[in-house]
Amino acid sequence: MAPNDSAQITGETGETGGVPAGRRRAARYVVPVAVAGITAATIGLVPALASTGDPDLPKISAAELIEKIAASDTEQLSGTVKITTDLGIPSLGGLGGSAAGTFAPKGGAEGGEDGGSAAEPTGRLMELASGEHTLRVAADGPDKQRLSILDSAAEYSLIHNGDEVWAYDSASNEAYHAKAPAGAAKGSEKGAKGKDRTAPKDLPATPQDFAQEALKVAGDTTSVTVDGTARIAGRDAYQLVIKPKQTGSTVGSIKVAVDSKTGTPLKFTLLPSSGGKAAIDVGFTKVDFSKPAASTFDFTPPKGAKVTEADESKAAGKDQAHKAPKDAKDLKGLGAEPNVIGEGWTTVVQLDTGGVGPAAASKDMPAQAREFMDALGDKVDGKFGSGTVFKTRLVNALMTDDGKVYVGAVTKDALVKAANAAK
Repeated sequence: MAPNDSAQITGETGETGGVPAGRRRAARYVVPVAVAGITAATIGLVPALASTGDPDLPKISAAELIEKIAASDTEQLSGTVKITTDLGIPSLGGLGGSAAGTFAPKGGAEGGEDGGSAAEPTGRLMELASGEHTLRVAADGPDKQRLSILDSAAEYSLIHNGDEVWAYDSASNEAYHAKAPAGAAKGSEKGAKGKDRTAPKDLPATPQDFAQEALKVAGDTTSVTVDGTARIAGRDAYQLVIKPKQTGSTVGSIKVAVDSKTGTPLKFTLLPSSGGKAAIDVGFTKVDFSKPAASTFDFTPPKGAKVTEADESKAAGKDQAHKAPKDAKDLKGLGAEPNVIGEGWTTVVQLDTGGVGPAAASKDMPAQAREFMDALGDKVDGKFGSGTVFKTRLVNALMTDDGKVYVGAVTKDALVKAANAAK
């Protein structure tokens, strides 16, 4: 998502006005990340989420609705979330612990003698970045959370209870155990909104997670309106619509359904500017705001389960392989000095890898391999030189032949423009 700007809100009547600084600050931090960045997921408006008629609710402005979200103090909930991501990339399902790149231990989804575990969280939660998934979630304040990924024959669960973190993969009968950092709950934000950061960072899994990221960009480059009401998971909700004012973004619009009583986001839908079905659409099909049973957060490894301790994984160098760069600081740590071009929804990050671009790298490849690589991207040129644009429905990247990379949630033309400007 784009960086935060000073907020400007368009009310449901079409009038535009600034939001007080206090509200802007509150909007930044609404409904913090639940269990796991970047990215991902959704449900394609299935009947389970359909309403029997839009509820008749009191009128509310966009600024008031954002304030309602920010003021939400939901600490306890449980429910079922449907999540689907259609970014136009191959499904990552089943690659959780395997070498889908550098993100997984060599042991892969079946573990391995080298210390890899099928239950290690980062790889498994990366599966949410593509395809359709059903999640079962529960939270009881900042000390207790549980997320389970369900499929037809198995279940993967991530449980945080006090200073203990467990992950369990029923398909392989493998478990992963870690200690929550001291003071993690104390330092996290409030309630179910503020889940601890022992789990992999910035991998959104609930509507709250996605809403937080979207509202960070509610500024001068953004239009925010209230567009009617809806019935979501049996609850009355307002529909908050967020749209970029800038041209060149791959984001067309974002719709967040907000529970009228609690202020908790119940559904999040992102439509790409290119049209078609949602790229990200995630929503509750069932939700209960009462306190979950204490046993929900209890876990003991089943008999015969292979248990991998986090310390063992770190000692073997596995955890480092799972850490994708989160922001500019992380990129600096990898030896890449980022340059931010533009602002708001059309922000592009430039990196000089110091390496060889795709054209030079493919020279020594067999002809068929070169053809395959060429089919993955579009050749472009400009003042910057020449390169290849690799596209998804949301995030695109330009790799120049001299080893520079330009990445953003922007169109191919916007990437070329940014590369030309940086020359």
